[in-house]
Order: sequence, then structure tokens, then C-alpha cells
Amino acid sequence: MPEWRILLTLLVIFAVTYALRLAPFVALRRVQDSAVVDYLARSMPLGVMAILVVYTLAEVDLTAAPHGVPELVGVAVTAGLHLWRRNALLSIIGGTAAYIATQSLM
Repeated sequence: MPEWRILLTLLVIFAVTYALRLAPFVALRRVQDSAVVDYLARSMPLGVMAILVVYTLAEVDLTAAPHGVPELVGVAVTAGLHLWRRNALLSIIGGTAAYIATQSLM
């Protein structure tokens, strides 16, 4: 493949990637003060987290060792840290560390 074609391909990839990353900001500027956007901003984080918890725990086998203990410890530590400090990064890191530590002990 000629070098000019590789360069052209890379430029097209760059332009499409840039446009796709810019599009949400341009679109949200028009509906920034919308009641629907305000509602979604308040409710989506909780909904996404609930879906992630259900998806994560859906395939846990409670009948075989370790009977879901690492998962439950991870969820409990994550929830406890979040209720205590209201810091998502601390909650995620702490819950993950608790899950890994509990799993390595089992």
C-alpha cells in the first residue's frame, strides 16, 4: 500500500474519532437546560450502578465454594466505603481490593 494511502486512512480515522468525541458536547449544548437531561443526570448513575451489580452477581454460584463470599464482601465494602466517604474512586478501589483479598484467602 502506498504511503499516501496510509496517511489518508489515518487522517480519516483521526477525523471520525474527533467528530465522534466532539458530537456529545455539541448536542448537549442545545439541551443543556432541559428537564429531561437534568433528570437523567440525577438518575443514570444509580441506574447504571444497579445494572452493573446485578450483571456482576448474576453468575455467582452460591452452591459451590466459596459460595459467593468474595463477591458479597466486595459489594459490602464498596457500599460501606461509598456511604462513609461518598468517593466513587475510593469505593471502587476498596471494594476491588477487598474482593481480591477475600478471593485469595478462599
